[in-house]
Amino acid sequence: MKQFSLKKGLVLGTALSAGLLAVGSAQAGATFKIDDTKWLSMGVGIRTSFSAVEGGAPQPGNSGDMRGDEWSNDFAVDNARIYLNGQVHENIKFEFNTESRVVGNDEDFFVLDAIAKFEFNDMFNIWVGRQLVPSDRAELNGPFYHSTYEFNKTPFWPNDQSSYGAGKYGRDDGINLWGALTADKKLTYVVGVFNGTVNGPDAEDNLLYAGRISYNFLNVEKNPGYYTSSTYYGNAGDILTVAFATQWEEDAIGTNAQDSSDFFGYSVDLLGETTLGNGAVVTVEGQYKKFELAGPSKALLNGIPPGLMFEGDAYTGTLLYLMPGKVGIGQLQPYVRYTANEEENSADRDEFEAGLNYIIDGHNARVSLMYQYGDIASKGANYTAPDVRGDDVHAIKLGFQLQI
Repeated sequence: MKQFSLKKGLVLGTALSAGLLAVGSAQAGATFKIDDTKWLSMGVGIRTSFSAVEGGAPQPGNSGDMRGDEWSNDFAVDNARIYLNGQVHENIKFEFNTESRVVGNDEDFFVLDAIAKFEFNDMFNIWVGRQLVPSDRAELNGPFYHSTYEFNKTPFWPNDQSSYGAGKYGRDDGINLWGALTADKKLTYVVGVFNGTVNGPDAEDNLLYAGRISYNFLNVEKNPGYYTSSTYYGNAGDILTVAFATQWEEDAIGTNAQDSSDFFGYSVDLLGETTLGNGAVVTVEGQYKKFELAGPSKALLNGIPPGLMFEGDAYTGTLLYLMPGKVGIGQLQPYVRYTANEEENSADRDEFEAGLNYIIDGHNARVSLMYQYGDIASKGANYTAPDVRGDDVHAIKLGFQLQI
């Protein structure tokens, strides 16, 4: 029986692959059309990099996390994703994505998204399953639609922590309602309810509530669902969008039910992009984020994770200039970025970054060279102990991004 099932699966897989290769469409990768209302699309995405970090090499004779003065030299596979999307009815779709990430000698392969989509009109739609929790633009971009190679370095929301709920790249299991609140689609919303923290401090099994509202002052951004991008490389015309996002969960933080604290966080983000007369594109992105805790675990910040969170304010801003004309097969895009994380119970930390993107095919093919200086890497972007120490360090990195 097992042999028969395997053989049958290979035959079906071969037929499907042939269809995917034979039929192309605007969907990710290639699309296999079943009939007038049913289709299946598949794509892949890879991000890989090299980094050299001052003081990043292990000192001989010490444990692996002890750092000396020598520079580290590391290659990494940052993301390797498979995208699968489909439609089973004109109003019913699905999304299934996987992620494979290698950290040191450990490889982590998991389900990134598994969403049943009920899409009715511009005003009201329902997504159910494992998906992005409404939050700031950086989270809704994901790494592939960010304007810089390295992700936003402000503190993670609880759903980004592996010890909370689904906890993978800002996802959780739950339901989102999203759409536009006005006929011109300039005012958009997404609100959701999720599992949030599971066990640990949340003995009463409280849910996480999240929402985001945004207003497009100029052109309306066009993305799938409630997803976002940090740049459109001038293809979307003039963009000016401001958004507010928030999350709240009772008993979300702590090491157990006795020291649990409520989590409340909110953020404001802005994206502006315009094309100049010479064909150049200027992009400005900014974000403010605030995390607050209320309860006994505020007094346990000297404890040991899991169960502890950053509390305080965070800021980040990026300025990019896409130069007109091509150099070889792509365009040059120099940029600068600054990030500051001000934690209430620990030392402040910040980082300056200057880089150069080589844009070959928008978000689908891009090479990035970057220089960073600051103490976010040495102190950590998220929770750290009150007596944390870390020097300002230099880093040089090179990143490659491809997807179809």
